[in-house]
Amino acid sequence: MFDPFYPFDWLACQIVNHLLGIPLDSHLGESLRFFLYDVPKILTLLTIISFLVGTVQSFLQPEHVRHWLAGKRQFSGNILAALVGIITPFCSCSAVPLFIGFLTAGIPLGVTFSYLISAPMVNEVAVVLLWGLFGFKVTLIYIGFGVVLAIAAGYIMGQLKLERWVESFVWQLPKSEQSVPPEDSSDSSLTWKERFNQGWSQSSQIISSVWIYVVIGIAIGAGIHGYAPTSFISEFAGANNPLAVPVAVVLGVPLYANIAGVMPISEALVNKGIPLGTVLAFTMAVTALSLPEIVILRKVLRPQLLAVFITLMTVGIISVGYLFNQVLTV
Repeated sequence: MFDPFYPFDWLACQIVNHLLGIPLDSHLGESLRFFLYDVPKILTLLTIISFLVGTVQSFLQPEHVRHWLAGKRQFSGNILAALVGIITPFCSCSAVPLFIGFLTAGIPLGVTFSYLISAPMVNEVAVVLLWGLFGFKVTLIYIGFGVVLAIAAGYIMGQLKLERWVESFVWQLPKSEQSVPPEDSSDSSLTWKERFNQGWSQSSQIISSVWIYVVIGIAIGAGIHGYAPTSFISEFAGANNPLAVPVAVVLGVPLYANIAGVMPISEALVNKGIPLGTVLAFTMAVTALSLPEIVILRKVLRPQLLAVFITLMTVGIISVGYLFNQVLTV
């Protein structure tokens, strides 16, 4: 099979084996090869895909999102919000402005949560890394489970009618314009050169903001790949431990790591024999329940609603982990 990243692997082997004189089958050799191969591969993927996604996003401004989601009924709105979350940028610092903006635009609470769950967990960075590290099949399954989880959790929260647990100041804010129809948006006059420039600008911003997490994550993953004892890891988190998935999720909930940093670690854990569902459940917990996002959301959510959100996501991710393991073993 053609491997477009073979030159990176060849170069990594040459550096480790011939330039540094370290045997490739040694612990240090395996770690260095992992690091020198994954860093350029992941950064190349991120550059190309984030440029393409940034160009596509020139057609999709924030007012488009509000226009599409405002007034949508439960479930159909949850589906649309989860799908839109895949192709729109999101970071923890934008959680509160997005939350307030959606609610003041008349978007239901449950639909808003479907977006807030989907956007950080199933974004272009996660898709690029999954595709590069685990292949197309795993990427599709992850996207499917992530979108279903966002839809289900948002729908349940909408059905529970939890608006009373949103901080009162949010409802006292003036209602924003419902939306600007896409055909009236100013971005319709952009030339292709301007769209490409926007794509390159977004790609540059993404790379500049995540490259350090990529390098740190790959360095940790390289250490696990070369030195972590397979028998020890498999005993506590392998397929024979029925509690491995919930333990992985519980450990991931209080942690925070950028998706670009945690994914190389996930790859190393899979290489050590941990079932992919268990590893990706941990990854989902770290990214969808990141500590900064929870702290920031506390500004607009009362503790009761925050607890419901965390509980639903934890239970959902554990279920996804078990389902993922089951799907990949049949």
